[in-house]
Amino acid sequence: MRINTYIDHTILKPTTLISDIEKLCSEAKQYQFAAVCVPPPFIKKAKELLQGSAVKTATVIGFPFGYSAVEAKLAEVLLALVDGADELDIVVNLIALKNNDWEYLANEINYLIPIIKEKNKVVKIIIESGILTDDEIVKCCLLYGVAGIDYLKTSTGYAERGASVQAVKLFRENLPPHVQIKASGGIRDYAFAKELIDAGATRLGCSGSVAIVSGENANSEY
Repeated sequence: MRINTYIDHTILKPTTLISDIEKLCSEAKQYQFAAVCVPPPFIKKAKELLQGSAVKTATVIGFPFGYSAVEAKLAEVLLALVDGADELDIVVNLIALKNNDWEYLANEINYLIPIIKEKNKVVKIIIESGILTDDEIVKCCLLYGVAGIDYLKTSTGYAERGASVQAVKLFRENLPPHVQIKASGGIRDYAFAKELIDAGATRLGCSGSVAIVSGENANSEY
């Protein structure tokens, strides 16, 4: 398994420095990760640093709590597209979700998806599975599975629980085959990363990506 090809090498802390982005992009090129995931103000810098490589530039929208107004998320989406983002990881409105307002969530995604797809960019929807019930997760799979998204993503990394094998399996059981799964939050070693991939994840959001790849190399029997 070439686990590097599954990884979005990620830094999203609010104190991120330009030097952090430079290091992230350098490592992403060295290890040939799928993408880097950076805060919106660093999209242009990341694109510049990754020029000439196959590594994509991802960013986040409505991060990390998801309760921004749809109009605010739209503004973030438009700016990210102008700045050159290849992939957009959008946090759903978790307040609407926990209050069972599925109409709001449907309107939100239907408002944002066409603009992103018009530019042929990748859409990942973050639902924060660690704080949801199984029933809420299944409802999300049913709603977003037909909305035109590319990935359903487990977590922001900011909730008390991140990715879990159980959640990834539940995603896979309830999503259409064409919708892929991104697991993120708390993935710190190769063994757990492999478990998530075996459960159905096709992308991993990680800040400790180099350690994970090193773990694979140390376990070459896989």
